[in-house]
Formats: sequence, structure tokens, C-alpha cells
Amino acid sequence: MEDQPGSPELFMFLASTVHDMKNSISVLSGTLENLLVQSEGAAQDNPAYPQMAHMLYQTKRLNDNLIQLLALYKEVGKPGYPFEPTAVPLRELVEQLESGQRILLQSKGIELESSYPSDLIWTFDEDLVLGVLAHAINNAVRYTQDKIRLVIAENDGMLEFRVEDNGIGFPPSMLEAGTLVGQGINFMTNSSGLGLYFASEVARSHKHRGRHGSIRLENCGSLCGGCFILRLP
Repeated sequence: MEDQPGSPELFMFLASTVHDMKNSISVLSGTLENLLVQSEGAAQDNPAYPQMAHMLYQTKRLNDNLIQLLALYKEVGKPGYPFEPTAVPLRELVEQLESGQRILLQSKGIELESSYPSDLIWTFDEDLVLGVLAHAINNAVRYTQDKIRLVIAENDGMLEFRVEDNGIGFPPSMLEAGTLVGQGINFMTNSSGLGLYFASEVARSHKHRGRHGSIRLENCGSLCGGCFILRLP
């Protein structure tokens, strides 16, 4: 009997294919990062440097999407997949983010500022939250002029992450999509996008004392551009 759409065998095949694609993209991304580091000193004299920087941005964007698809597969295809919140020092989280984005931001001439209580520890799934924030920073690369700001603060019993840029702000359609996906729409039938859907699912999976996480998009943050907001209980 042939496998029916949605069968466990099909889910497994698709997940395996996505995993192989992600590994290939990761190799390409690492190669581009090495080339950019080697060319950094003579960037102004190398006409290929901006093209390589743009290629790195696109490969990171694609890698983000593949990672999100795998995470969603684990949620939908394997409902028993463990959600693993742990106590995370914010200093370590920010250091991982800055390290992972450093070469891309340098190659694009973008400054990343961060502000957070360095001694604060919060409980959440570190891998999932890192994925959401990395995607938000990569998205901000698209909109910003030359600066991105990561602000983390405790607000009303929630931990709030803000990724801000100094671009012209999100277009109205994206602001609307951010509002709708926060209400739990089906990303397959709406234009909210995989990244927003993934971020919303990660936020909602974090629950504490009757409260759950949320996401929001807005314009005119501290840098007068776009702002992605993730709140966790």
C-alpha cells in the first residue's frame, strides 16, 4: 500500500530531507564566513566582498527556515518531543547570539548593541529562544540602515526581548501579519510567514502560572525603526 499524505513515513522522509539540506547550507555558510574573514582586511579592494556578504545573509536566512521546519516537525510529527526549559544566564545567551552573528554583521557594516541585566537568570528552552532571536536579528539585517539593538528586561513578571533596528520600519502588511499570528492563525493559509509562526509557537509553549509567552511587531522603537518583541513568563 502506498503511503498516504501525512503518514509517519512521509513525515520522516521530509524531515530527513530537510535535515540533509540544513547540513549542506551550514557547510556553505561556514565556508562563506571563512572567506569573509580572510578578505576582511582588503574588503574595500575586493569587489566580491559585498556579494559574499549578501550570500552569507541569504544562507543564514535559509538555514533559519530549515531549522524552524525541523522544530515544527518535532512538534507536529512527534507530539511527544520534549520541551526542555532550563535556567539560563542572560549573559551566556547574549554571548552566543553575538558570536553567531558577528561575521555577518561585520561584513554588512552593521553594529549590534545589547542591553540586559547581566546577573539575571530566567527559565526557558534555550535552543528555541536562540533560534527565534537569531532569526529576528537576521530579519533586522534586511531592514536596518547600520544598527541593531537587543534589549532584554524584566517587565511585569515577564522577560521581554526586543530586537530593534534603525531602518524605515516594518511595512503595514507585516505588522498585520504579526498581530494575526499572535492570535494563533494557521500559517499555511495566511501570509504571516514561517518565521513569525515559529516564533509564536515557541512563545506559546512557554507557560507559567496561567500566563504564556507572546510576540509582537511594532515600529518606532528606541532606534525609530522596526521592533520585534518576544515576551516569556
